[in-house]
Amino acid sequence: MRRRSFPLFRWIAIIFILLTILLTTIQLVSYSRIRNSFPLGLQVGGVPIGGLNYETAAERIYSVYRSPIEINYDGSLIQVRPAVLGFDPQVESMLAVADNQRVSEPFWQGFWNFLWGRNIDEINIPLNADYDEARIREYLQVEIAPRYDTPATPPLPIPGTTEFQAGIPGTTLDIDRATLQVIDALTSARNRSITLSLGQSAITRPSVSDLEILLKQIVDSSSFDGIVEIYMQDMGANRNLHFAYQPEVGDLTPNIAFSSWSTVKIPLMVTAFRFLEDPWPPEYLDLIEEMIEQSENTSTDDLAMQVIDENLAPMVVTEDLQRLGFLNTFWAGHFYVGAPLLQRYGTTANQREDIDTDPDIYNQTTPADMGMLMEDIYTCAEENGGALIAAFPGEITQDECRLMITYMARNQIAVLIQAGVPSGTTVAHKHGWAIENDGYIHTFGDVAIVYTTGGDYILSIFMHDPVQAVFDPVNTLYSDISRAVYNFFNNQ
Repeated sequence: MRRRSFPLFRWIAIIFILLTILLTTIQLVSYSRIRNSFPLGLQVGGVPIGGLNYETAAERIYSVYRSPIEINYDGSLIQVRPAVLGFDPQVESMLAVADNQRVSEPFWQGFWNFLWGRNIDEINIPLNADYDEARIREYLQVEIAPRYDTPATPPLPIPGTTEFQAGIPGTTLDIDRATLQVIDALTSARNRSITLSLGQSAITRPSVSDLEILLKQIVDSSSFDGIVEIYMQDMGANRNLHFAYQPEVGDLTPNIAFSSWSTVKIPLMVTAFRFLEDPWPPEYLDLIEEMIEQSENTSTDDLAMQVIDENLAPMVVTEDLQRLGFLNTFWAGHFYVGAPLLQRYGTTANQREDIDTDPDIYNQTTPADMGMLMEDIYTCAEENGGALIAAFPGEITQDECRLMITYMARNQIAVLIQAGVPSGTTVAHKHGWAIENDGYIHTFGDVAIVYTTGGDYILSIFMHDPVQAVFDPVNTLYSDISRAVYNFFNNQ
């Protein structure tokens, strides 16, 4: 009997089965190894940890979230370690959640997906980290802003002119926005660099000291060689400028006694309103208008005699000035020719031995006294407060102060302080000069409230020349000084 042979296809089938078993075993071993690690496609806080064991996964997460973040401040790069900002990733807590993902899928289901290479859905465990927002904010405020913020450069005076060159805005860190940006960088696995949000710091006005230097340069370059005293007060801020100066001499001690001339009509107007009551008689308002706008001496005397006192009105005005604290200003007699001198006044200013402008014995003042009186009128009109309201309660009102300013603003002469500001600028002022006994003018005065978009200010300027104060060079110097002060407030 012939022995039957084993068919070839059976050998092939057996080999195929053995290979299948071998490959399946290999895949089972591979999957088991993967199964013992974190599932493929798993991320923790955006960091891929699929296929890694616990220790390696923790190390990778720490390496990402403890690496420095990079802060870009206008091109300056700063690297900061998260720990400095109080940032601490809670790795153990996140890996515990991730471990649940490893065991949640049935073994054979997972093996079947692995075996057939089916796509594995990516799973991301959200970042769990502690951070201190207040600490981040403090770091930005203490370490970053002081080092990298740049202050604005104020407009600087241009030598030889009345102008200021344009200022340059600075940079300032937006702390609120920057805090959020830093938090975003700390909590991101990929975007660890940020460009900080910056703002521009406003350009400030030039310093008062810069203005003083410029004004003295203007005086030096002028053709006027007499004494100049300037008082300026910024009504929007506590900034004041006060100096006296003479070319080729230099600085002088301020509070020089000058003939006040018609500028004394400002305190006279204040006292007149103290005696008047609303509704104000039209005939008296007409006298005030003529006194301020036309500088009429006859109207001045009539107003003083009819409203204040027929004989002693100048002394009453002086008493009001003293009550307000202006001890260097007085009016000692009416304006009409031959008016008697009611009292001879000795003041700190006119008793100085270093400087003598030979001030008129009937009316004297200092730029500071007259400037501060204008401040009082301004404060009364704008705020219904200040020294006038305090010194004369119930006698001086806000409406009266506003009316005073209205009359002074109508004093349109287009010279002196008014000549230095753009057309249309409101300048409430009173000027004064007089031809003296020798036939010459020696002293000019102009006191103003100047209203501008860049801020309101008081400007009081007096000039004296013992030989002769010629109008044209004096007016040019007034105009240049006024223009420089205007630019100080409005060239930002």
